[in-house]
Amino acid sequence: MVPGRLDTILEDREKSSCELIEVLQDIQDSYNYLPEEALKTVSQRLNIPLIEVFRVANFYKAFTLKPRGKHLLTVCLGTACHVRGAPKFLDEVLGQLKVKPGETTEDRQFTVETVNCLGACALGPVVVLDGKYYDHMTAAKLRALIENLRKDAKKKVVE
Repeated sequence: MVPGRLDTILEDREKSSCELIEVLQDIQDSYNYLPEEALKTVSQRLNIPLIEVFRVANFYKAFTLKPRGKHLLTVCLGTACHVRGAPKFLDEVLGQLKVKPGETTEDRQFTVETVNCLGACALGPVVVLDGKYYDHMTAAKLRALIENLRKDAKKKVVE
């Protein structure tokens, strides 16, 4: 955890408990999860009991206490997506990445999550990759998306 980033997030928010959710969102955006040490610091600096900070962090599905990969892949398993084949391509991508739903790949590149609905039923099956929605998804399209991200990551390492 980089203390400077946390200090910047908490700057001008001292003793302001009404900003807890916004602070947690900023921390998650910065670190890609909510580190325990950051939650302890938030508790102290905003003068909120630590149990309350953890309660809020655990209550909202948008927050995670476990490190996520660089890329977040969310697969909709709602009724419309389910009947259009989402479970099949989910199984395939889990096999490709060697993870289970909610897990992160060993190289910390991908985290795969599932949701019950993304609210885009007419476009199903739908996945969200790094905040971008992809409609009418197939196993082949998803494989290609993942492979392109992996190729881009390798290019950046070489450069």
